[in-house]
Amino acid sequence: QVQLVESGGGSVQAGGSLRLSCEMSTSIYGTYIGWFRQGTGKEREGVACIKPRGSTGYSSSAKGRFTISQDKSKNTLYLQMNSLNVDDTAMYYCAASGDACLSDRNYRYWGQGTQVTVSS
Repeated sequence: QVQLVESGGGSVQAGGSLRLSCEMSTSIYGTYIGWFRQGTGKEREGVACIKPRGSTGYSSSAKGRFTISQDKSKNTLYLQMNSLNVDDTAMYYCAASGDACLSDRNYRYWGQGTQVTVSS
Protein backbone atom coordinates (compact mmCIF):
# COMPACT_ATOMS: atom_id res chain seq x y z
CA GLN A 1 0.00 0.00 0.00
CA VAL A 2 1.37 3.40 -1.00
CA GLN A 3 0.76 6.32 1.31
CA LEU A 4 0.68 9.91 0.10
CA VAL A 5 0.89 12.88 2.45
CA GLU A 6 0.29 16.40 1.18
CA SER A 7 1.49 19.60 2.83
CA GLY A 8 1.99 23.24 1.99
CA GLY A 9 -1.58 24.44 1.77
CA GLY A 10 -2.75 27.58 3.50
CA SER A 11 -4.35 30.96 3.05
CA VAL A 12 -2.95 33.48 0.61
CA GLN A 13 -4.09 36.67 -1.05
CA ALA A 14 -4.86 36.81 -4.73
CA GLY A 15 -1.70 37.12 -6.74
CA GLY A 16 0.32 35.17 -4.21
CA SER A 17 2.10 31.84 -4.45
CA LEU A 18 2.16 28.52 -2.65
CA ARG A 19 4.13 25.32 -3.10
CA LEU A 20 2.43 22.07 -2.31
CA SER A 21 4.37 18.93 -1.49
CA CYS A 22 3.33 15.29 -1.58
CA GLU A 23 5.52 12.75 0.15
CA MET A 24 5.12 9.19 -1.09
CA SER A 25 5.95 6.21 1.09
CA THR A 26 7.66 4.50 -1.83
CA SER A 27 8.88 5.36 -5.27
CA ILE A 28 6.36 5.12 -8.07
CA TYR A 29 7.61 5.00 -11.62
CA GLY A 30 6.09 4.22 -14.94
CA THR A 31 2.62 5.55 -14.21
CA TYR A 32 0.91 8.87 -14.03
CA ILE A 33 1.25 10.94 -10.85
CA GLY A 34 -0.61 14.17 -10.43
CA TRP A 35 -2.46 16.85 -8.56
CA PHE A 36 -6.21 17.23 -8.40
CA ARG A 37 -8.46 19.69 -6.62
CA GLN A 38 -12.02 19.96 -5.47
CA GLY A 39 -13.72 23.19 -4.55
CA THR A 40 -16.82 23.36 -2.38
CA GLY A 41 -19.79 22.14 -4.37
CA LYS A 42 -17.64 21.32 -7.37
CA GLU A 43 -16.47 18.13 -8.97
CA ARG A 44 -12.90 17.03 -8.54
CA GLU A 45 -10.73 18.17 -11.44
CA GLY A 46 -7.26 17.40 -12.66
CA VAL A 47 -4.70 20.17 -12.30
CA ALA A 48 -1.36 18.77 -13.43
CA CYS A 49 0.40 15.47 -13.95
CA ILE A 50 3.71 13.87 -14.71
CA LYS A 51 3.37 11.23 -17.38
CA PRO A 52 5.21 7.88 -17.34
CA ARG A 53 8.02 9.11 -19.59
CA GLY A 54 8.46 12.33 -17.64
CA SER A 55 6.57 14.89 -19.65
CA THR A 56 3.96 17.01 -17.93
CA GLY A 57 0.36 17.93 -18.54
CA TYR A 58 -1.74 20.78 -17.21
CA SER A 59 -5.33 21.86 -17.16
CA SER A 60 -6.14 25.00 -19.07
CA SER A 61 -6.57 26.92 -15.81
CA ALA A 62 -3.20 25.77 -14.46
CA LYS A 63 -1.11 26.18 -17.59
CA GLY A 64 1.30 29.06 -17.32
CA ARG A 65 0.73 29.55 -13.59
CA PHE A 66 1.40 26.16 -11.98
CA THR A 67 4.42 23.91 -12.30
CA ILE A 68 4.51 20.24 -11.34
CA SER A 69 7.81 18.61 -10.50
CA GLN A 70 9.23 15.71 -8.56
CA ASP A 71 12.30 14.88 -6.56
CA LYS A 72 12.83 11.18 -7.02
CA SER A 73 15.52 11.04 -4.35
CA LYS A 74 12.93 12.18 -1.82
CA ASN A 75 9.90 10.43 -3.36
CA THR A 76 8.21 13.81 -3.31
CA LEU A 77 5.90 15.48 -5.79
CA TYR A 78 5.52 19.26 -5.87
CA LEU A 79 3.09 21.79 -7.25
CA GLN A 80 4.32 25.36 -7.47
CA MET A 81 1.35 27.67 -7.79
CA ASN A 82 1.82 31.29 -8.81
CA SER A 83 -0.60 34.12 -9.57
CA LEU A 84 -3.27 32.48 -7.46
CA ASN A 85 -6.83 33.71 -7.72
CA VAL A 86 -9.99 33.04 -5.75
CA ASP A 87 -11.05 30.37 -8.24
CA ASP A 88 -8.05 28.31 -7.12
CA THR A 89 -9.57 27.88 -3.67
CA ALA A 90 -10.01 24.14 -3.16
CA MET A 91 -8.78 21.03 -1.42
CA TYR A 92 -5.76 19.81 -3.33
CA TYR A 93 -4.96 16.12 -3.58
CA CYS A 94 -2.00 14.26 -4.96
CA ALA A 95 -2.58 10.94 -6.63
CA ALA A 96 -0.42 8.19 -8.02
CA SER A 97 -0.54 5.14 -10.22
CA GLY A 98 -3.00 6.44 -12.73
CA ASP A 99 -3.49 5.60 -16.39
CA ALA A 100 -4.45 9.01 -17.71
CA CYS A 101 -3.16 12.48 -16.96
CA LEU A 102 -6.05 14.58 -15.71
CA SER A 103 -8.71 11.93 -15.31
CA ASP A 104 -9.22 10.88 -11.71
CA ARG A 105 -11.12 7.71 -12.52
CA ASN A 106 -8.27 5.24 -12.37
CA TYR A 107 -5.71 6.70 -10.01
CA ARG A 108 -5.08 4.04 -7.42
CA TYR A 109 -3.53 5.99 -4.55
CA TRP A 110 -4.71 9.26 -3.04
CA GLY A 111 -3.58 11.55 -0.27
CA GLN A 112 -5.87 13.16 2.29
CA GLY A 113 -5.60 16.59 0.77
CA THR A 114 -4.35 20.02 1.75
CA GLN A 115 -6.57 23.09 1.74
CA VAL A 116 -5.72 26.14 -0.34
CA THR A 117 -7.72 29.31 0.27
CA VAL A 118 -7.20 32.40 -1.85
CA SER A 119 -8.76 35.67 -0.75
CA SER A 120 -9.32 38.77 -2.84
